[in-house]
Amino acid sequence: MPKRIEGFSKLTQEEKIDWISQTHFKNPTLAAALLHSYWNPDAMLQQRHEEFTENTVSNFYLPLGVAPNFLINEQWYTLPMVIEESSVVAAACKAAKFWMHRGGFQTRVVATEKVGQIHFLYQGDEKKLKDFIQLHQTQLIDSTRHLTKNMRARGGGITALELNDQRSLMPHYFQLHLTFETGDAMGANFINSCLEEIAVHLKNLASQYAVFSTLEKQLEIVMCILSNYVPNCLVTAKVSCPIEALGAQKPWNAHEFAEKLFQAVTIAQEEPFRAVTHNKGIMNGVDALVIATGNDFRAIEAGVHAYAARSGKYKSLSSAWIEEEQFSMELQIPLALGTVGGLTGLHPMVGWCHELLGNPDAKTLMQITAVAGLAQNFAALQSLVTSGIQKGHMKMHLVNILNQAQATKMQKEKALSHFKNRPVSVQAVTAFLDEHKNK
Repeated sequence: MPKRIEGFSKLTQEEKIDWISQTHFKNPTLAAALLHSYWNPDAMLQQRHEEFTENTVSNFYLPLGVAPNFLINEQWYTLPMVIEESSVVAAACKAAKFWMHRGGFQTRVVATEKVGQIHFLYQGDEKKLKDFIQLHQTQLIDSTRHLTKNMRARGGGITALELNDQRSLMPHYFQLHLTFETGDAMGANFINSCLEEIAVHLKNLASQYAVFSTLEKQLEIVMCILSNYVPNCLVTAKVSCPIEALGAQKPWNAHEFAEKLFQAVTIAQEEPFRAVTHNKGIMNGVDALVIATGNDFRAIEAGVHAYAARSGKYKSLSSAWIEEEQFSMELQIPLALGTVGGLTGLHPMVGWCHELLGNPDAKTLMQITAVAGLAQNFAALQSLVTSGIQKGHMKMHLVNILNQAQATKMQKEKALSHFKNRPVSVQAVTAFLDEHKNK
């Protein structure tokens, strides 16, 4: 069967599965059966999942773990975490338990501003364009009133519109830079709809503007799109306690442990190769919350990493300091999150996760998510500067290695006991299983 196909989207689901199985798999029957095995037995629920995207042939499961004992702003939370990486949830639990006895996590929302841009080409006098935008600014914003009515009723809407001259980047290139408040919605569709509406009016008004020349009236819209870089949609999470309260962490006493943590963060502030992995660890916690709550983790990742490089050099998202016998660690990141719209009302597990968190509003969810990132960061650094990252990670990964090797129940029990106080590696586990394959 050829691997190229026309009209794939018009096939029925079973026809799609049949073509895929027959074309790409050595055992078509087994391949199709695997897809069917992951279908939800509830037909209506399965259909709902299928309609989240296109060309759906099955569901792809990721584990949902929970991390209890998070004390955030004097309130207790159990965090839902959707992630496949071993030790992430365990690390979150460890950090939560550590800081619950040391004052917990303190958070604050710095700002909640979202961004959208209209990119256009204009050939003419810059001053005339500035005057034109200033004259029609209110009119352009008002053109969206039918779109912003409900958002304005909730305290949101368009907050500013400004013209940016970008001709240093490309000939004739200008942009309208708009800022938005979107309340409890992430606001992507809302922002994009507003931008497209304004763009239509911008072009029409320009074509009728008497001051413009014939060429100037031919203002050309390139595109309208929100930006996932939201440096003014910021949240901060912080932990702090007396150095002595940190306790000894082998092989270090409390003061040495605090200094090692400070050094580890400082290295990530200055060294980009380390900073990337340092921030990836932060995003282990952030992404797990973002996915669990039905938000766009790709948008969050893009915006966060852009923020990490805002100085022109990629740096740690977290900071640490020691002052007057007090150790403090802080994370500040941009998080454009929503608690309404999108999957929040459609995906039953997303709804479950929101209820687990107490049905937070968007600002509260920003704070909880930032805490998840800081918790992961602290737990990772705690391991790195003491026992090393592999000891805990590979212990958690041991079960995955055993499953991949198709170990029996008895072999698993023996392996878990054997490696309790021994280093874990694929080679060591394989050798152990070979030794005990007939036992």
